[in-house]
Amino acid sequence: QVQLVESGGGLVQAGGSLRLSCAASGRTFSTYVMGWFRQAPGKEREFVAAVTRSGGTTFYADSVKGRFTISRDNAKNTVYLLLNSLKSEDTAVYYCAADLEYSRSPRRYDYWGQGTQVTVSS
Repeated sequence: QVQLVESGGGLVQAGGSLRLSCAASGRTFSTYVMGWFRQAPGKEREFVAAVTRSGGTTFYADSVKGRFTISRDNAKNTVYLLLNSLKSEDTAVYYCAADLEYSRSPRRYDYWGQGTQVTVSS
């Protein structure tokens, strides 16, 4: 099992940047594919980005491609999401998640953090 704790959210103006972190417990972090999802009020949770076990391959939703960057540091048991050129429509609670296989569906992920709020003011 793995426990996940996100941090780094906050209030930022449109065009600004934030870096989210997700710290994982346990010694098996490197065996998990890590994903970031987000959920805005009244909307379903949606895929944002994912990174493979080694960090060698990344995946992005079309809506964030070119603006967000996912990375991981297996030595620190941490996955990051760098959010650049933020837009008001990026406002949501951001969650990190872990699973043994890559998927864009939140239903496939077994482990979740508590979420961190990102609010972008226009």
